[in-house]
Amino acid sequence: MGKYTEDAKKMLELIGGKENISAVSHCVTRMRFVLVDPSKADIKGIEALKSVKGSFTQAGQFQVIVGNDVANFYNDFAAVSGVEGVSKDAAKQAAKGNMNLAQRLLANLAEIFAPLIPALVVGGLILGFRNFLEAVPILNNGQDTIVSQYQFWAGVNHFLWIIGEAIFHFLPVGITWSVARKFGTTQILGIVLGITLVSPQLLNAYGVAGGAEIPQWDFGFFQIDMIGYQAQVIPAMLAGFTLVYLEKFFKKIVPEYLSMILVPFFALIPTVLLAHVVLGPIGWVIGDAISSVVYGGLTSAFGWLFASVFGFLYAPLVITGLHHMTNAIDLQLMNEFGGTNLWPMIALSNIAQGSAVLAIIFLHKGNKEEQQISIPAAISCYMGVTEPAMFGINIKYIYPFVAAMIGSALAAIVSVSSGVMANSIGVGGIPGFLSIQPKYMLMFVIAMLIAIVVPFVLTIIFDKKGILKGKGMDLKLKYF
Repeated sequence: MGKYTEDAKKMLELIGGKENISAVSHCVTRMRFVLVDPSKADIKGIEALKSVKGSFTQAGQFQVIVGNDVANFYNDFAAVSGVEGVSKDAAKQAAKGNMNLAQRLLANLAEIFAPLIPALVVGGLILGFRNFLEAVPILNNGQDTIVSQYQFWAGVNHFLWIIGEAIFHFLPVGITWSVARKFGTTQILGIVLGITLVSPQLLNAYGVAGGAEIPQWDFGFFQIDMIGYQAQVIPAMLAGFTLVYLEKFFKKIVPEYLSMILVPFFALIPTVLLAHVVLGPIGWVIGDAISSVVYGGLTSAFGWLFASVFGFLYAPLVITGLHHMTNAIDLQLMNEFGGTNLWPMIALSNIAQGSAVLAIIFLHKGNKEEQQISIPAAISCYMGVTEPAMFGINIKYIYPFVAAMIGSALAAIVSVSSGVMANSIGVGGIPGFLSIQPKYMLMFVIAMLIAIVVPFVLTIIFDKKGILKGKGMDLKLKYF
């Protein structure tokens, strides 16, 4: 008998039995169920199990938080249930049967950007460090930068740009690869397509924006502009979707014995042509419009209102999965305006959720069982990952979740009203200050202090005054 056999048997019964399980898998801390009928799951009963730290439903999957020992729990559950597990990707596909069209669309977008996030975070850290080396005058009474005084650090700064350039300037390669990977088509064709959007023989996108003369491919009776799409998100996505569609279309009509030769040829060449003639220019206009609207809203007289709404609602966006769409907007802002005033608010929201958990740790000190999830969750928030805190603690009690939303809104107002800009996406928590442009660092630190102090204090006040207490489970059952 395994360590979790008894709890596994009870969970099988509470979840509606073997016949209610369409697919099951696990990640680092959670069991992931795709249920035939989610209403049959006894959420209160499941969360009462000793080995369970909490539960939530996201993207069509019922997820049960077990903790770092989830692999052993999974093995015991598989043994008592006789249900064979599947991969996380297979579980995600099965879960889409429980999602409507809009949810499936958002899930697909999330799965396109998710594999890119580690590179974007590394790139953000590198740009932040380079920012500190070359743009912050900390030597000789604030007159000189480190790079201007030390050749070693000048060399480090120059060397690191090769990585930053690979991540951000050649981002379309990652996007087209990820689209091909997501939809199960030939990944190397996605990579080749991305390279054709950023080829050195094309005029760099930054040169186009600067008004440089655009070279052309001359076909005699018509010409095509040789424009690169470095750091462009939407042109790359449109091109990637087109490649996927054409490859799948030709696979259906081309005989299998000719498929390896003809399908890549007829899929790739028309896509590259369309990318440079139609999709790229259209995507450029769309991306420019989106970034202009967001940037204009945040820098207008009503920027504080936009900031308060975004700061307040960003955490709920994480629950729905909509937050992944902000990656594309951030990248577009960086390309268009040399920085993003949206991303700092995301970092502040993450910090606020961590501070609310910190207050719960303070209020519930001595609760060793809860601390197994609350302490790692708070640390995770401060490093930019909020799901363990939100699903494991804050939504469970609801009042810390609301306190964090209020603190996030106030911090966002200060950030936007002060014109805070980040050079890039970075670690979405306390280390995020490294990505902030030097002249705005002080104001961002002040906004960070608001995101730390306000949720902590409000959570304690809400607890002592009984505000929203006892509402967490009701809300969870209603919306999740």
